[in-house]
Amino acid sequence: MSGADVDVCDTMPYLELGLTVRAEHQARVEAALEDAGALAVTLSDADVDTPDERAIFEPGVGETPLWNAIVLQALFAADSDRAGLVHVLTDLVPELAPEQLVFREIAEQDWTRVWMDRFQPMQFGQRLWIYPWNIEPPADADAVYVRLDPGLAFGSGTHPTTALCLEWLDRADLAGKTLVDYGCGSGVLALAALKLGAARVIGVDNDEQALSASRDNAQRNGVAEKLDLYLPQHFPQMPADALVANILAGPLAQLAPTFAAAVRSGGALALSGILRGQEDELLARYAEWFDVLEVATREDWVRISGTRRP
Repeated sequence: MSGADVDVCDTMPYLELGLTVRAEHQARVEAALEDAGALAVTLSDADVDTPDERAIFEPGVGETPLWNAIVLQALFAADSDRAGLVHVLTDLVPELAPEQLVFREIAEQDWTRVWMDRFQPMQFGQRLWIYPWNIEPPADADAVYVRLDPGLAFGSGTHPTTALCLEWLDRADLAGKTLVDYGCGSGVLALAALKLGAARVIGVDNDEQALSASRDNAQRNGVAEKLDLYLPQHFPQMPADALVANILAGPLAQLAPTFAAAVRSGGALALSGILRGQEDELLARYAEWFDVLEVATREDWVRISGTRRP
């Protein structure tokens, strides 16, 4: 749902898929890679002479790529079906030609340490901070800290859709309330909600490894007893006070009746994982159950929020 947030061992081999795209195609191709099961996607500048000169590109909040051409390197499980990945990607993104896709096997290395070296603390809204587990936050009574020890795809907040949801949570009145995080992945949104005062969060994901990553991160943040985790088929549709879903536009459209049933009258909703241009269909879809629908954008991505109609 939110990418495969994987609780991995420190060292294991992977299959890397590399391709170069124009900047205007980057968002669609990156989304397609994640939809195809990528464990992590790294972006770098294609317009340099050697790979060693390419700066790793993981944009901060509000930043946009300045490069004309972008190299995307996606990690998959070592036993992934290469032909199947080519078929899925060229079907999802018809502009891609099979010869653009280059595979190579990646030797074992400490991917968690690589992540820790690159990820720096980030602020979302007025109070909320996301910190890597190896950096001690300063003492600040007004700040709310979520600390992550990632798998490979960690949902750290660097992606615009995650940032949009974190900023929405920072502004929401969550004190004593119940929230559903549908497509919880690493659990970053669920943890943020709990740290911001939610009494309970129900996390849902179709990947059991993602649920495991959410559970581990909740334990590290001292909120595991307030987080209930479910596969979609076991999702208890009790009316919650709020629901956030950072997945993709297609599933968001399909799940609209489910989300409407899961939010109480007057409850809050936030949806993201939506590319610019996809919001009109979703606004019309959710208007059947939700009022005060608003759109926020960051780069090529959209967040829709609203209030459940009585």
